[in-house]
Amino acid sequence: MSIFGDVLSVRGVVFLVFSVFAIAALGYSLGRIKIKGISLGTAGVFIIAIVFGCLFYGQLQSELGGFANDALKLVENLGLIMFVCSVGFMAGPRFFSNLRKNIKSYVLLGVVIVLLEGLVAIGCIYIGRLTGETNNAEFTAMIVGLLSGALTSTPAFSAAKDTVASQYEGIVSVGHAIAYLYGVIGIVLFVQLIPRIEKADMEKEREILRQSLAESEAESRKADNSKPGKAKKLIKTINIDKLGIMPVALATCLGILIGKIQLGSFSLTLTGGCLLVSLIFGHFGNIWKLSLRPDENLLKVMREIGLMLFLIGAGISGGEKFISAFKPIYFLYGVLMTTIPLILAYFLVKKVFKFGLLNGLGAITGGRTSTPALGTLIQVSQTEDVAVAYAATYPVALISVVLVSQAIILIFS
Repeated sequence: MSIFGDVLSVRGVVFLVFSVFAIAALGYSLGRIKIKGISLGTAGVFIIAIVFGCLFYGQLQSELGGFANDALKLVENLGLIMFVCSVGFMAGPRFFSNLRKNIKSYVLLGVVIVLLEGLVAIGCIYIGRLTGETNNAEFTAMIVGLLSGALTSTPAFSAAKDTVASQYEGIVSVGHAIAYLYGVIGIVLFVQLIPRIEKADMEKEREILRQSLAESEAESRKADNSKPGKAKKLIKTINIDKLGIMPVALATCLGILIGKIQLGSFSLTLTGGCLLVSLIFGHFGNIWKLSLRPDENLLKVMREIGLMLFLIGAGISGGEKFISAFKPIYFLYGVLMTTIPLILAYFLVKKVFKFGLLNGLGAITGGRTSTPALGTLIQVSQTEDVAVAYAATYPVALISVVLVSQAIILIFS
């Protein structure tokens, strides 16, 4: 590469870094604004990123020499890794005991939430056909793109693009971008509105959640100690570094490798792989005398910075296509795919599964594979424990949403 090219690339990187922090500054300021006690929170960063993408994506592309998409994907994936690893480490100590007690409920809920999303998407396909959509394959590609955007699901988005005919991959991307905005904002507002509608005493709800998790842990310990050789011994552990950066780095490397494993057309993806490994590390806490527990303050900072970077990377990319691709009817379909399943899912967790408020909302955010919603729910509930239910339903929902997206394409194209 020439010296001139090197200068351009450095200038492009500087522009990208400046943009990321400018969006963060404006986004957090916007998210701080409250209207009747409701705020966008970190989703304010996403809105500013969308606006930035609409206005300045061309300049970013020019500054980065045509590699804007790759650079933004790097920002998005780096943020996603930081977020899911921190969530996994925090949820790990209580995850498996809670899953053991409620596994049937979590598995069923994860499947049901995605099936509800799929049924609404199919309903939109029939509405579209009744109102004049004639190209079944193209319209189905749009609907599945809208579905992945409404779920804010990167795995569903990738699976849909891999399944449709090559000429319709761009249509999937457009649908994802159109629905993604409300997909993020809708569930972020939902997890704030439900406690207010229920007039919930959050301190009481936190105590209910703590007691539920404590009971699960007690049952798990009782079951383990009743088996010969299962009683745990206290071991003095060794920390490689004070903050615990090494375990995070190790979990990330292993998670990326596991996420790359392909079983047919399905893989855990980067998100699922990192979440799985960090949950296991968080659960066991050590390998022999080697500590795998990062400092909790490090994890909290990682979680927030990770969510911020993820929303900025995804927001700028979505903003680039948002205006040119926007149609009111497609946006309406996205709103339906987000809102109707949320309402029905909350009815199920409350009336059928009998979950407490915070446990139920955590399970719903996991069932929708929604990273931004979990971040908001942690802020609203003021407890990391809600991540346990998120982590329990997330893997089931991840598999289900990929299969449902592929099934809709194969049946309705």
